[in-house]
Amino acid sequence: MTVKEPKFEIDGVFIPRYANGIVYFCEVQFQLDEQLYERIFAESFLYFYRNRQRFSDWQVVIIYPSRSTEQKNLEPYSDLLNGDRVHRIYLNELGNIRTLPIWVALMVLTTLDESQAPEEARHLLQRTITEQLSSQAIIELITTIMVYKFEHLSQKQVEDMLGITLQETRVYREIKAEGREEGLEQGREGLANVVTRQLTKRFGQVSEDLRSSIFGLPLNALEKLSEALLDFTSLTDLQIWLAKR
Repeated sequence: MTVKEPKFEIDGVFIPRYANGIVYFCEVQFQLDEQLYERIFAESFLYFYRNRQRFSDWQVVIIYPSRSTEQKNLEPYSDLLNGDRVHRIYLNELGNIRTLPIWVALMVLTTLDESQAPEEARHLLQRTITEQLSSQAIIELITTIMVYKFEHLSQKQVEDMLGITLQETRVYREIKAEGREEGLEQGREGLANVVTRQLTKRFGQVSEDLRSSIFGLPLNALEKLSEALLDFTSLTDLQIWLAKR
């Protein structure tokens, strides 16, 4: 009998720096999957089998928000799970988020409810300054987490919550930097191109009527639109914004 191999995907495979080191398999699991361990061990064993000459050993790290998202039937894998090759991490059991290393604290932030998240996000932002960390990368991650966690809020509301301006973050800087580059060469038309591309990237194809309206805007209006579009949730918001002009 021939068994066809399914498509396997592993969240992260960490290759040792030196030959014959230990390879680490990492899985981040935030949804209940009653066949998670079947898949993880099948993937890990298959990968190790195919690359046996490169590694001396293997380890598996599985990160859960809490024990409630872990597979219930553990009996077939009890030897592996209770051994020293498999490490299960439950984020809600790591203790006070403020005492954790910053990169671990960022993962815990994703698990907090809406009543706790704003205060802890502000504290993490302050830590990046106090501890002189790679602040920009951390700010990007914190703002991304909070925007997704509070997707029903506007840009201004998220800004007020965090005590920062989202216009200082990567998405805004990319728009403005791209606009400056093209604007130097093509002026108003360059910025109109940038705005249109950003809208297409976020919401899909922009109709010819909307494109014409955008390209017909004066430079100062295009600059305002490049900021306003960060708060749009659909092309309907664009239509409303244009109608108000």
